[in-house]
Amino acid sequence: MKLSDLLDEHVIKTNLESEDKEEVFAELVELLVRAGRIPNRDAALQAILAREEMATTGIGNGVAVPHGKDASVKTLTAALGISSDGIDYDAADGGPVYVVFLVLAEVSNPGPHVQCLGEIARLLMVPGFYDRLQRATSPEEALAAIRAEE
Repeated sequence: MKLSDLLDEHVIKTNLESEDKEEVFAELVELLVRAGRIPNRDAALQAILAREEMATTGIGNGVAVPHGKDASVKTLTAALGISSDGIDYDAADGGPVYVVFLVLAEVSNPGPHVQCLGEIARLLMVPGFYDRLQRATSPEEALAAIRAEE
């Protein structure tokens, strides 16, 4: 699976305005709604919030990967947000989050969802990838950083 197949300039925001995790969930879900990727904003937000209640998706080192499954989602979809100021996220390491990958999946097909999370983890282990992504100033630049490592 290629993460770049799920992302385009319409679902990447390099100047996130959010200050906390609930705001960033809404901000990234809104990108997916505007891009026509998800039909039900409220259901998508509820899926993300329900997963977040189990344990934080702020994995540390400035990264969060909020994800969830929702019946209104018919195919795996994702959004990417980058914050220059950092987001108060209750991350595992207690630090702010600067890069947020939001993933929404259909309920009955967990395979692609798991593959996507694995691909995000793999990319984040590539030396220098996080830094290039975090410094991206445009959706095109962020997408280029992802494609260069795939």
